[in-house]
Amino acid sequence: MRASKILEHVRRKPFRPIRVHLSDGSAYDVLHPEFVAVSRIEIAIALNPGEAELPEKMVYCDPLHITRIELIDATKRKRNS
Repeated sequence: MRASKILEHVRRKPFRPIRVHLSDGSAYDVLHPEFVAVSRIEIAIALNPGEAELPEKMVYCDPLHITRIELIDATKRKRNS
């Protein structure tokens, strides 16, 4: 997927939480736009931000391996695998 298309989802006003699906079958939830960084060659997603809003860890993805993005309900449990 083109990085510009991913950025459209992240910059949408108002922001709506998304699930990013990768070609290896993994999926990552982005519940806030500050928890993802998009560049032409890499997407960084913060995983499991805690109460201080600091992520447990980061995952880095090649935009070419993002197969789809879906809108999710933020009230449902996070599914970062």
